[in-house]
Amino acid sequence: QVELVESGGGSVQAGGSLRLSCVASGPKYCTYEMSWHRQAPGKEREFVSGIDRDGNTTYADSVKGRFTISQNNAKNTLYLQMKSLKPEDTGTYYCKIDREQCIRPNGGGAYFGPVDAWGEGTLVTISS
Repeated sequence: QVELVESGGGSVQAGGSLRLSCVASGPKYCTYEMSWHRQAPGKEREFVSGIDRDGNTTYADSVKGRFTISQNNAKNTLYLQMKSLKPEDTGTYYCKIDREQCIRPNGGGAYFGPVDAWGEGTLVTISS
């Protein structure tokens, strides 16, 4: 089963930048549509950004113009470049697999469908 590991979190001052990474350690013949979510202390987890298999991206209104999501399909790695960070960006950031496309070698067949897999999260703290 695929495992997700986030990294890149830390503590920075408002206005600074961070880049988060998430490595999906699944079968090499699978690619993923993935997304980032975050959860601030005392609040519900919320969607931040997503990217589909065609490279189309979506962003929460709160991060538009500041965050950029990207994916290296060859390495099954998801990134979130965060700029102009604000204290309200503080929280634990999680990556998620939303859908997978798996094409098995040697005529083993293909699978396309939804996935519900989460990483353990990486903490981002923005101070004023």
